[in-house]
Amino acid sequence: MGTETQLEDFSTIAQRTFSDRKRTNILKKAEQLTIVFLLPKVPKFISPNLLTLLGTLGSGFVFLAFVLGTYLTNWYLLLGIIGLAINWLGDSLDGRLAYYRNIPRRWYGFALDIIADWIGIVLIGFGYYIYAKNGTQIVAFAFVALYGWSIIISQLRYKITNEYSIDSGFVGPTELRFIIALILITEVLFKGSITYLAGLITIVLFIINIIDSLKLLKLGDLRDKSQE
Repeated sequence: MGTETQLEDFSTIAQRTFSDRKRTNILKKAEQLTIVFLLPKVPKFISPNLLTLLGTLGSGFVFLAFVLGTYLTNWYLLLGIIGLAINWLGDSLDGRLAYYRNIPRRWYGFALDIIADWIGIVLIGFGYYIYAKNGTQIVAFAFVALYGWSIIISQLRYKITNEYSIDSGFVGPTELRFIIALILITEVLFKGSITYLAGLITIVLFIINIIDSLKLLKLGDLRDKSQE
């Protein structure tokens, strides 16, 4: 009986808190379970806006890890994993908390989330730019540009389909954080590997953006034909 009640509570909370977006990422189920578990435990004095700020500060922590890793020792890169966790906590709970408390500000929150995401990725990219060596700083610029491209794709998809999704197939922001964390760990263990791994993830992101752009154009074409 208790298990059935818990499942019902999860279903009810999940339906209310995730109703504004479609998720397709690999870690969707685990992520939603974690968020639903955490939401009731967020103190009343913590607002969704405060969580958005916390997420941005997490990105700033990653930036700091790169700076310390550049001028002191690359073991400080491991602090970036803490920053990524803080970023996930703030970025994943801010809007969900608003829906959980029945105080959503759909368009304000939508705009704030995009702005915060952009600031966060610029901080991480700039941190890597400082850490990068021997002309490989271009990878940092490319990563930020490609992530910005993916944000634009998600907004255009929302405009065309009226369905908001922040994922590219099975990969979403959470998976990207895990990948960055693994790159940081690998760089600490094998100094210099970040150049190749960051380059690889940039190439993969480029390919994903090309595929998503073609799909987006197809969706736009189909909508045009449906309105003829």
